Formats: sequence, C-alpha cells, structure tokens
Amino acid sequence: MVDQPADGVYPEYWEADVVLRDGGTAHLRPIHPSDADAVQAFHGGQSQKSIYMRFFAFKSKLSAKELKRFTEVDYKDRVALVITIGGDIIGIGRYDRLDDPEEAEVAFNIADAHQGRGIGSILLEHLAAAARENGIRKFSAEVLPENRKMLMVFSDAGYDVKRHFDDGVVSLEFNIDPTDKSRAVMESREHRAEARSIQELLAPSSVAVIGASRKWGTVGYQLLEHIIEGGFTGPVYAINPEAFELAGMLSFARLSEVPGPVNLAIIAVPYAEVPKVVEECGAAGVKGIVVATAGYADDGERGLARQRELVRQARANGMRVIGPASLGIMNTNPAVSLNASMAPSLGRRGGLGLFSQSAAIGVSLYAASSRRRVGISTFLSAGNRADVSGNDMMQFWEDDADTTAVGLYLESIGNPRKFSRLARRLARTKPVIVAKSDALGLPPGHAVQTTQAPPEALDAMMRQAGIIRVETIEQLMDVAQIVSRQPLPKGPGVAVFSNSRALGKVVADSAAAQGLGVERIVADVDLDAGMSVALPALRHSLQEVLTADSVHAVVVALLPAHGLTVEKIAGVLAECSVAAGKPVVAAFSGILDPSIYVEGMVGGDTGAAAVPCYSNPGAAVSALGAVVRYAQWLDRDQGLFVEPEGCDPDGTRDELEHLLSGVGGEQLVRLAPDTAAALLARYGIRVVPSVGFETAEEAVAAANRLGWPVALKTTDPALRHRLDLGGVRLDIQDADSLRRNVLEMRKSLQRYGSPSLEVQTMAPVGQACTFRAIEDPLLGPVISFGLAGDAVNLLDDWAHRVPPLSGTDVRDFIRAPRASRKLFGYQGLPPVDAAALEDLAARLTRLKDNHPEIVLVDFNPVLAGPDGASILAADVRIANAAQRTDSARRAMRS
Repeated sequence: MVDQPADGVYPEYWEADVVLRDGGTAHLRPIHPSDADAVQAFHGGQSQKSIYMRFFAFKSKLSAKELKRFTEVDYKDRVALVITIGGDIIGIGRYDRLDDPEEAEVAFNIADAHQGRGIGSILLEHLAAAARENGIRKFSAEVLPENRKMLMVFSDAGYDVKRHFDDGVVSLEFNIDPTDKSRAVMESREHRAEARSIQELLAPSSVAVIGASRKWGTVGYQLLEHIIEGGFTGPVYAINPEAFELAGMLSFARLSEVPGPVNLAIIAVPYAEVPKVVEECGAAGVKGIVVATAGYADDGERGLARQRELVRQARANGMRVIGPASLGIMNTNPAVSLNASMAPSLGRRGGLGLFSQSAAIGVSLYAASSRRRVGISTFLSAGNRADVSGNDMMQFWEDDADTTAVGLYLESIGNPRKFSRLARRLARTKPVIVAKSDALGLPPGHAVQTTQAPPEALDAMMRQAGIIRVETIEQLMDVAQIVSRQPLPKGPGVAVFSNSRALGKVVADSAAAQGLGVERIVADVDLDAGMSVALPALRHSLQEVLTADSVHAVVVALLPAHGLTVEKIAGVLAECSVAAGKPVVAAFSGILDPSIYVEGMVGGDTGAAAVPCYSNPGAAVSALGAVVRYAQWLDRDQGLFVEPEGCDPDGTRDELEHLLSGVGGEQLVRLAPDTAAALLARYGIRVVPSVGFETAEEAVAAANRLGWPVALKTTDPALRHRLDLGGVRLDIQDADSLRRNVLEMRKSLQRYGSPSLEVQTMAPVGQACTFRAIEDPLLGPVISFGLAGDAVNLLDDWAHRVPPLSGTDVRDFIRAPRASRKLFGYQGLPPVDAAALEDLAARLTRLKDNHPEIVLVDFNPVLAGPDGASILAADVRIANAAQRTDSARRAMRS
C-alpha cells in the first residue's frame, strides 16, 4: 500500500517515460484540466470509425461538459492517463470507480496514426497499478465486438478475463492483481520494445554527425572520420553551419536540410547548443542520439540539471539517449560496419558484446579487447548513463545472433531488480561478465543514491543470476578470452602441462585453490628438442590427455624455449582443443603479452577457435576457474520459483492496508507481538506464543494456558536472547518455580532498568539461527540467514539472497554461511531438519517479495532441531511502501 492521492493530487511516480513496441519513446502522465484543448485536438484527429469504437456513436466534437469530465479527475475514484510525444496526446486511458468500491470501468482511446505501437497495453499496466493503490481490485469494460484491437489489449494482458455478449456489446471483467502470467506478458513486451530501441541505435539506416568539424583532432572531426573510414553501409551526413564541405562530402547547415531521413544523430556541439540540436532531431524524426558532449553530471548540480533536461527533452520527442560524455558506439556486423566512436578503427569482428558506463574505462575496455585479439560484436559507451543502460543492452544482446558472450563495466546499477532478472535470463544462453566497483548506487542525478543492504547482497544477487563477477577490466578480458573462443568445460577436472616441474606444481596448487580438480600434471614437456620433434610430441601428449573423461580442460604453462615461437605452440594447442571439444588455455611466462604475438588460429582459419593466451599462469587459472563455476551454474537444475502452500497474499494485503490506514509518509510502525504473529500466520509462519505479564500470578496463569514447561525472558531486545546476562531462564516446570524465577530475574535485571517480562512455551532444543528480511531502496527485498550469536554478531557470517528464489536458491541459501556446517552433524551432533529451515526461508521470501510494506522482519532466535524449526521471537515493522525499482508497470528510469 502507498499513500493514496488526495483529490486533485497524484504521486510523482505516476509520471513515466516509456518505450513503445517499435522502440520509440513517449511520456505518460495523469491528465490535467489544462489538457482540454489537447484532448479536443486529439479527438478531432481521429477517424469516424475510431470515434465510434470509443463512444459507440459518432461525435465530430466533444462538448464543453464532456471535456470538463474527461480532464478534471480526482486521481482516486476517477483517473485518466495520457501518453504524449512532442507534447501531442497520442493515447488516453481512464478508469471510473463503480458502485462496488473495488471495481472500476476502464476505457482507452489510441490515436489512429499510433495504433499498433503497444500504447493500449502500457496504459492498462499503469492504470491497473494506480487502481490497486486506490483499493480497486477489478476492472470491467464494454467493447464493440468489431473493435478487435481493444479486445486483444485485454485478452493478451495475462489477466483471467471473463467476457459475455449482451445487446451487441462485449462485456469484460478481470481481477487486476498481478499474476505470474501478467508479469510474464509485461516482461516479454518490455524485452521486445527495449531490444528494438537498441537495435535502432546500433544498426541505424543513416547517421548524421552534428558538430562535424574539419579541424583535425576535434571530437567532431574524429567521429565523422571514423564513421566514414569504418565503412558504414548507410548514408552519412555532416552537419555544420560554417562548412560547405567536410571529409570530401557536402555538409549541411542544419538537420532539416538533409535530403533523406536520419535514424541516428551523433552530437558533438557545446552543451549550450545541445537543447536546440535535440529539438531539431525530434522534429526530424530521429530515433536516437549519441551525445559526446561533456559538461553534464560531471559538472556538479548545474550539469545534473542540464542532464535531466536533456533526457526529458529527448524522450518526450521519441528518442533514446546514449551518453552524455559518451565515447560512442560500434557494430562490426559487415551489413552495418559502424564505428561511431573515438576508437581509431572498427574493432575486430567477433562474438563479444561490450558495455561501459564510463568513457575513460570504455577506452581501456576497447583497447584491452584489441590487444587481446578478442573480436567484438557491438560496443557501447554510455558515458554518464543518463538513459541507455546495461539493462537495455542485455535486452538487445539476448536476441542478437552476432553476440555469444557479453562484458559490462558498471559504476552503478540503476535498477538492480531488473538487472538481476535480465542477467539471470541472459546467462542461461550467453556468459555475462561484469566488472563493477563495490559501491552500489545510481548514476548521478537519479532519485535514490545508495543502498541499505550489506555489500555482500549485491554479490549474492550476481551469483544467483549466474554472472561472472570480476574486479578489473583485465580480469574481464581474461575471462572473455575463454568464453568467446572456447567451448565451456563440462566439469572441474583439469590437466596441467608444463616444461618446468616447479612451475607445473605451482599451477596445480593454484588450480586447486580455484576449486578445480587436478587430474594430471604433465611436467616433462620438452620444447628444446627442435620444432620437428617438440611440436609433434606436444600434440600427441595433449591429445592423449584430452581423451580422458575426467579431464575437462587443460592449462598449458610454459617457460620460453629456444627455437619455438608462441605462434607455433599456440597453433598446436588450438588444433587439439578443436579436435577434443574441450577448452585449452595457455600461459607463456616471460612474455609481456603473448596475445600480441599470436592469433592462435588453426591453419589461419578465422572461423576456428583461438587459444586464450596469458602472460602469467595465475591469470589463466583464475579465469578458467570462473568459467568452470559458470558452467556448473548453467548445468544445475535451477528449479522453479518457490511457491509454498498455505500462503494468503490477498488477506495479507488487506491486513496491511488496515494496519497502515492513517499512517502517513514513511512513518515506521512496529507491530505488537500478537499482531505480528497473526500477520505471519497468513504465510504459514508460526511464532512460538508468548505472553507478557505484570505480576507473578499473571505469569502462572499465562503458563497454565500455554502449557508447561515454559521459558521466562525479558522483552528487552538486547537481553531477551542472553542467557549469560540473565535475560532468559529455561525449562521452568511448575508454578512455584516460576514465581521464584520471576522474583530472582527482576532483581537481577534492575541494573538494566527493570525491563518487562514474558513467559513462553518451551520449544524443542536446537541450533539457534536467525533470519532477517529488509526492503532496500535499490535491491528491493533482501533476505539474510545465519547462525545466531558470535557467527553473525562478531564474524558477520551471513548469507544474503534477493528474491525471487528458486528451490535450488533456497537450498544453497541455508548452506551458504560458513558456520552452516553445524547444522549437518558437526562434531557428532545430530543434523537439524534442513527442510524446515528451507520451508521457513521460502515463506519469508514470498512474504517479502509480495509485500514491500513489510519493511523489516527479524526472526531471532530460530531453534532448528532434528524435527522442525521454532521461531522464538519475531520483530516485524511496516510502513507505506515506496515504488520498487522493478514494479508491475513499465517505466524508464529517470
């Protein structure tokens, strides 16, 4: 639940920039009384057929009374949203609450010229989200049977739509709470739209360089030169009002003079001129812009304001923005051959897609790929990453046949929940390598800057998603050399080849430290016998070892040898790798960068696999270890997302709405123990009952109701678990013993301010564990688990996960803390009921994932025994929920 809008006021987040089905952008916002003229103009531009479909009758003009009703709404019982491009309304959606306060009638009207762009579906998503916030649970609509497009909007949305035909009209009704199907439909539409928008940028039909210059060394000069020299297959236009000719071709003073359509505009003008240029691009129908200009988020608050306005202006006119401060973009597909970047030449063609959030790091990333001879498919430098992000690129790469692996350098993750969802899906088909700083936040200028979750939560999220996490650009390329050139290993078994016994042992130890199983060490490789002898011997030995089923990869670590070149050795290694279908990596110690000297191609065939070459064996083994772990993740049965039985999300939602009624803003409410227990019970989570008391006789009466034996404890959060500090007394068998213990405990706790006491049913003995769940501003729900006491308090031995979790995720979650060995028969103790802990974790995960209003849940302790798990104390805090970064409506981050 969120704060309901007051009459005439709506939440700011109801406004959103959206990506349409064809990749264009538009702005969605609630309607305003000042829109009356725009609504009349919209109506006047509709065909007679469209007007009839909407109103069941033709009316050439809306009356003043109709305009007033359509544009003046209270944003609670009556809500209307419009989608605009360039300020013109292209779609209207509205709902009106009916006599049943949980039902509203919904209607849409889409401009004729913009039908088929998915506008109706976007309006429905946003209307449904607004309606749910206002307590509406069901939509109904009346549609003429010949209005097939609108019928499809409802039927394809993923809701369970009931329909009946009466008096020439199709009546529809459906529950608007999100379902797995409706979420899947939304995500599929979002994927197609965002992938299409990036496709338009990376494979444009035509390009214009605005700010092109004849002055050597300037950004405008280099961008134009690189596009032309890169062999771009479409028309290229130079825009400069002060030049008649540039780069041997006619220059145009402004974009409006260009004789043909312009798909992509590269902007390299001073920032003061950018707004006018963006306006011209919008008027010319440009699909996207690459802004090389700096002076935005890198220029303090003034620059941030300019950057926000740049994005707002571009999106409102249907355009995506790469940058500002972008190094540019590249596409090596011969059908495109686009080098609209500061890189001096079009990159080597290959299967690696690259994304960099930083222009400076983008230079290093491109240089590293060139130096390593790693071919790329596409490259995008996002600069300040004001709009186009790594999430957008992952949407594109998933469908891009030219891309077989991806690498991203990220300084921030603007939408971590969406990032996790997209990366998990992409990693099932293509390796995803991410280099990222430890700090999690948004790019400058975004609304929320930091996370409250532990830093380890981000790493856990990436592991869940199958991401190969690295620390540096060089490590990213170390891994990319393998995944872009070699087959994935089928297991962890490796063989080590070396011409030095000592070096072979060091490499084997390093492989074992990476979790690899060293199956063979071949340390008698003789490279001094001459080329005619050494190479055939190496080939024979390598082929023999690669045939072993237990060997899944080979590491070849060699010291320099007289008469044999790196190229010749790499050729043999590549030949054996291709024949066996297993990865082979090579480390040539003593050579600064062997990839400079070797292509590693079999017979010079650029279609064959290349051998990844490294200057030190440590880098080779570390990269191979990362790839093996990814391959193991890929081969695992990920399981289905957990859906425990006996959960009541609808009842929980209603209960939270009741508990939060009258609670304003971000005010935090700590639930009383009985209220918290009742709320948790809706998800099948049972808390061992406890009863507070004032007198010893009240304690005895409570114990009689609960059943003997009982525990006596203080309610003080810092003491209630501390047996050593006198905050807990266990296994009290009768009334006299309870009276005595009450008296003694109160006396001993006087030094702590005499906190109140409670009695609780004794739970079966077990290992004390703790669960915690929070609502993070960026990550959304974060679930944590550890063994209570010193393990978490002193050693910070927590496991963290970001929902949703699969069955495999839940199982790994309970086993992730280092101290979790104590749960499985440690030092002769009986193993605990791990299934009970997994069930509790699954229920807590669903509770937090479904209800962002629950800000904090803390179970401490949870006693895990051989036959179940008992929650002895539950702290639950709730508040009006903020919008999660990955919500049930499509919206671009701003």
